[in-house]
Amino acid sequence: MSIYLSASMAYDRIMNFPGKFADSLLPDQLHTLNVSFCIDRLEEKTGGNAGNIAHSLALLGEAPIIVASVGKDFDRYATLLQQRGLPLVGITRLDDELTAGAYIMTDQANNQITAFHAAAMMTPSNYAFPSLDPIGDIAYIGPSNLHDMNSHPALYKEKGIRYIYDPAQQLPVLTVGQLLTAIQGAWLLVSNEYEFKLIMKITGRSRKDLAAMTRKGIITTFGENGSLVTDNESGEEKTVPAAPVIAIADPTGAGDAYRAGLIKGILLGLPLYASACLGATCAAFCVECLGTQGHNFSEDEFFSRHNGIFDNS
Repeated sequence: MSIYLSASMAYDRIMNFPGKFADSLLPDQLHTLNVSFCIDRLEEKTGGNAGNIAHSLALLGEAPIIVASVGKDFDRYATLLQQRGLPLVGITRLDDELTAGAYIMTDQANNQITAFHAAAMMTPSNYAFPSLDPIGDIAYIGPSNLHDMNSHPALYKEKGIRYIYDPAQQLPVLTVGQLLTAIQGAWLLVSNEYEFKLIMKITGRSRKDLAAMTRKGIITTFGENGSLVTDNESGEEKTVPAAPVIAIADPTGAGDAYRAGLIKGILLGLPLYASACLGATCAAFCVECLGTQGHNFSEDEFFSRHNGIFDNS
């Protein structure tokens, strides 16, 4: 049994601006904007959808194969992955590119300015998937380069592999045909509320129509308002509440943690709703820590907390 995560790997450079952006911007001069912000904190964190999901899955006792392209500066990230017991076999390294990077600056009013450099992420992975198993394997396809996002669904369908499709930030550059082709036959379509509305707008399909295209159903996340599960097998549509948190430290990465818990539930053979509840618990752990990979827990701690919140799994 293998888990394949086809999605981004990136470094997050997180900066604090000790003021408000609005105080440095002249509304009538935005067409000639030339402004500099002096920051008082800079931290580099490991991130990317695949890396974030892999981190939580490792805490849950799994060792997913990350399928992504990275750059010449990846060594320190690779060391962390190996320390977590995660394999590097699916990662393509490029000697003439940098690993993708997100540059995030936040002011005192929690406004953010973000720049993202895709860099190595835009190069297709060269992983050959040598031992796909239609019985036990599960795959996740998140935002990455268009070649992988289009070729991996075709491969998984050909080999009978269950895959979760989550196009996220790449929705604006996918064609209607590419999007519908990937959704058709996916085991599950996952997105946040805004992204799902965009999927419906792009495709002209309703939630019911889109669910019928998948093998299992749809999950839509709503942040602190939980998630909505449409299960084709049971015919039910149910809301999963967000798991309570001790204190909110940083919501960034909660969606990726949710997806890790969801995948763990599916591997355990739980119903879709119960798997989504595991996702909610995992997201709560993430929200309580700074950074997308700052949380830590043992499996016993995780399930003890989870069982104290949800009585269905």
